[in-house]
Amino acid sequence: MKFTAKRMCSLAAVLLLLMPAGLFASRIKDSESTTHGADASQYSIVETYTFPGFSVIQIDLPVLSVYSYLLVSKGDALVIDPVRDTAIYTDTAKTAGATIKGVYLSHSHADFVAGHMELKKKLNCPIYQSHNCGAEYEFTAMDESSIITIGDATLKFMDTPGHTPDGMCAAVYSKENPNVPELIFTGDVLFVGSVGRPDLMEGTTSAAWLAAAMYRSWTEKLSRLDDRVLVFPAHGAGSLCGAHLSSDPNSSIGRERTSNPYLKNTNKNEFIMALLEGLPDAPQYFKHNASMNKNGPEIVQWNASLPPETQPSKALTDITRYYVVDLRDAGSFASGHIPNSVNIAARGRLETWVGIMVPWDSKLILTGSDDEIKESMYRLNRVGYHAGYVGMDSWKKAALPLTISSPIKADDLYASMQRGDAPIIVDVRLPSEWIAMRIGTILNMPLNMLAIQSPKLDPQEPLVVVCNSAYRSSMAVGVLERAGFMMARNLEGGSEAWINAGYPVYESAKAGMAEAAPKIRINLPERLSSDALNRMMMDLPNSFELVDIRPADMFQDYQLPGSLNADPAEVMNNPSYLGGSVPLVLVDRDGSIAMAIGGILSQKTQRPIKVLHGGLEAYWATYKTMGSGMNVKETVPLSEPMKRSAPSPAPIPASDKPKTPKKSAGC
Repeated sequence: MKFTAKRMCSLAAVLLLLMPAGLFASRIKDSESTTHGADASQYSIVETYTFPGFSVIQIDLPVLSVYSYLLVSKGDALVIDPVRDTAIYTDTAKTAGATIKGVYLSHSHADFVAGHMELKKKLNCPIYQSHNCGAEYEFTAMDESSIITIGDATLKFMDTPGHTPDGMCAAVYSKENPNVPELIFTGDVLFVGSVGRPDLMEGTTSAAWLAAAMYRSWTEKLSRLDDRVLVFPAHGAGSLCGAHLSSDPNSSIGRERTSNPYLKNTNKNEFIMALLEGLPDAPQYFKHNASMNKNGPEIVQWNASLPPETQPSKALTDITRYYVVDLRDAGSFASGHIPNSVNIAARGRLETWVGIMVPWDSKLILTGSDDEIKESMYRLNRVGYHAGYVGMDSWKKAALPLTISSPIKADDLYASMQRGDAPIIVDVRLPSEWIAMRIGTILNMPLNMLAIQSPKLDPQEPLVVVCNSAYRSSMAVGVLERAGFMMARNLEGGSEAWINAGYPVYESAKAGMAEAAPKIRINLPERLSSDALNRMMMDLPNSFELVDIRPADMFQDYQLPGSLNADPAEVMNNPSYLGGSVPLVLVDRDGSIAMAIGGILSQKTQRPIKVLHGGLEAYWATYKTMGSGMNVKETVPLSEPMKRSAPSPAPIPASDKPKTPKKSAGC
């Protein structure tokens, strides 16, 4: 389709009228920036799922991309894959009127310190774990003949190595249907849209062997489950325990069978190669957390007061003795920070980035406000780090030196690039992010490799570092200063600010062609005909997410099978709609509002956005949706109004509806 200037202006006018303030400009959203919200470090309940005789409460911790669970039935509860600070589980069980009877670990976790010892100490409850785990604490060993009963729920186990040798999934059966499980807790073996990475065993077991084991776990066990069995994994989007995880909090065996890209490799060797290709580097703290979990983590005194403050002195700037982490935001860090400190803001993935950047045996010192220090010392227990601290106020009162690193604005950087006198620009995102979109002909040095690769650069020359939102690039400034670079500057607001200002970007070229010219990205939603949508619903029912943005009363009166009702403002403002490995299909009454909202979302995500052309009025004019869910062709004039008296489809069970994760708006 060709767009004239007049047509583009009309579209822009519609978007401006419907778009909330502050959301006009394009924004890059990734698993990093979506965990910068003020509540991202707090646990939240994603959903309580009801099954015959029991319920499952799914708990999310966004900064670690961890899902853990409470299985509740008849006043009893089982905790699945808890994180170290366990108050959320005991409080949630109390609210549910249940007593925790045990803890189940799906495998030996490496990306966080698990809460099994905390709960055992607090509640004197058993720990259930695979007979292959090799744990050095008291636990109840489970094998494929083992059964746990929680009220009317029965858990049966299957050995599923692949992510780790001791991977074990737990299928949950109801009393009403003891032959087919209602759901399965898959741990890190099977994710929504992905599988667990097999390369975290530090040479004790080869990645290729584990990848082959993963293939067998799927083909010989998990794939033989009924398509309706729901899948509840231990991680979502952003986790480093796998690649390309979906932000959807759960799935089904049938959906993963048809849509999971790894599981489409039916040949074993192709599966192994696909699984090993392109994995990001594993954070160095993983092996230490895995060891802690195997040995049994020490009990934390969560309510203990802060230890005495470290005396402020110039010695803290010595990188051979200390690693100082500044917890403030990028702007505060740039305005003045302790020399050689690194900015890992508390408002972000603090736990993960400290684990990636700070060597395990470093003498870690935190600095920032009192509240930031207290919160961060608490949170770092989740990944096993202990730290001292010195307040920024104490540092300033001691009249000790500060380093200032004024960020550069997008306008100024672009102007210098146009003049030809721009400094060296280093993009510190992952290579996959850099190759997909970048602000010009610039270097790529991923943040986790920056200290190693920085000797390639001249520390006497100015340079600018950039990422998506300036969180990682602010960190990079401190890394470079520790390496002797005193003229490193951060691009203020990151490439988000660059795109917001309307400056061009380079995108990856097609195979065999020269690099594409810089261009302004103009993403538009795809218009979907009624016939095309009907074919998708009948032939590929699990390959897309269908969201109806009409008012709730209209939705209840008439709806398409499998659709989810959501308020238009929720769809525009909740970043969870930007994620997902399957297309998002929007429907409304006549297609006008859906097309405008689709245009807004298309500017902010690479997820395919599709809109039903002509809305449900056009669909109804072509089809009637019968209670059975079958779509039967009708000969109805297209101008005829949508018939409200049409038979509604059979109600969709709550467990079958797509669930929207509740995540913070990010920054």
